[in-house]
Amino acid sequence: MGGAVTGGPGAAAKVAARGLNCPSCGAALTVRAFEHTISVVCGSCQSVLDAKDPNLRVLQRFAQTKRVEPRIPLGTRGTWRGRPYEVIGFQRRTIHVEGTPYSWDEYLLFNPYAGFRYLTEYAGHWNDVTTVRSIPEERTAGRPVARLGGRSFRHFQTAEASTTYVLGEFPWQVRVGDSAKSRDFIAPPYILSAEETEGEKTWSLGEYVGGAEVWKAFGLPGSPPRASGVFANQPSPEPGGERRTMWTLFLTFVGIVVAFAAWRAVQGSAEVFRQSYVLGPGDDEPFVTQPFTLGGRPSNVELRIQTDVQNGWAYFNFALVNLASGTASDFGREVSYYEGVEDGEAWHEGSRTDDVRIPTVPPGRYYLRVDPELPADAARSVRYTLTLRRDVPGWRYFLVVLVLLAVPPLKTVGRGASFERARWAESDYPPAGLGGDDD
Repeated sequence: MGGAVTGGPGAAAKVAARGLNCPSCGAALTVRAFEHTISVVCGSCQSVLDAKDPNLRVLQRFAQTKRVEPRIPLGTRGTWRGRPYEVIGFQRRTIHVEGTPYSWDEYLLFNPYAGFRYLTEYAGHWNDVTTVRSIPEERTAGRPVARLGGRSFRHFQTAEASTTYVLGEFPWQVRVGDSAKSRDFIAPPYILSAEETEGEKTWSLGEYVGGAEVWKAFGLPGSPPRASGVFANQPSPEPGGERRTMWTLFLTFVGIVVAFAAWRAVQGSAEVFRQSYVLGPGDDEPFVTQPFTLGGRPSNVELRIQTDVQNGWAYFNFALVNLASGTASDFGREVSYYEGVEDGEAWHEGSRTDDVRIPTVPPGRYYLRVDPELPADAARSVRYTLTLRRDVPGWRYFLVVLVLLAVPPLKTVGRGASFERARWAESDYPPAGLGGDDD
């Protein structure tokens, strides 16, 4: 039953596979894994044969009504993880969740020096799987966790997996209908799986790989099937490292913006005029202020009106007039403030202070024309102070910049959260609102 092997461990092994015939249908069989092969499945009639029996005793006859064509044909050779491998076995396995079947494919790879490993595929998602020699540590309190090699894996799903289709050869006695309790633990891009049958438990470790990598390694024609949905151990498109980098950049730029805003507050703004006045009842004559200079480059000008108005209002018509050209910027402002006590509670509304900003005023000599007004029934005078400052920082713009800076990291967090929600929706722990309990 064995065969000759030529070439070293790093070379593409040339295997002299032995040719046999199926005792059930007479079809030619090829055994590639030599003494490692325990059972072989006829590609013509799907009979499962005992490879250790000189007469290839039939272990199971299976009337398969629908053939399954593996995406990677049996006998395909390629270089995987730096070693030559040949695809020698294929099985389709199925679980049922709430009555719905979900199937995935497993490809058995063989290298006479490195042994066996597996490629699994579900809905275009691929994993490179090897058997774990050491036994992981399990924590069963709360949501189960398994630890292997210093890495913690969270329990994802438990199900009963059954073999529904087989082809090729295997290092164990495979049969259609074989079932095992399967428990999956994840730490993307890795998945740790335990399969239990009567008296035996096997652990395997899978790593998520791209379909394009599989296609390239085995020289397959066309393109790999497009991945659909989110798989259990599929890496997030927004990994934690990138999220931390985004937030680090955000905080760095926030620091720069805040520092610039503080500098503008201290260095940029300059007071150019301040004067206090008294407005009495019936005193509605307009007047002009002393001239003042707006120096530097064209900039905004902010006028602040501070009053002691009480339970009333005062209205002001202003004009900022350029002495040289006579051009004027006209605007009006009302200041009102009311307060009192109602049902034993004090209340107030309005403000005794008002600000108005005129954008992009050219430098030069200016004055203010002021036309104040009080209500006709005003009983008291109002004191007010006019203060003019140039080049006042626009805090709204800084806030807009901060909001825009926050958009990329927030989008990153949102995409990552959405991806994780889709991942765990397929688990035994669906997020709240999708059914089940959210741990």
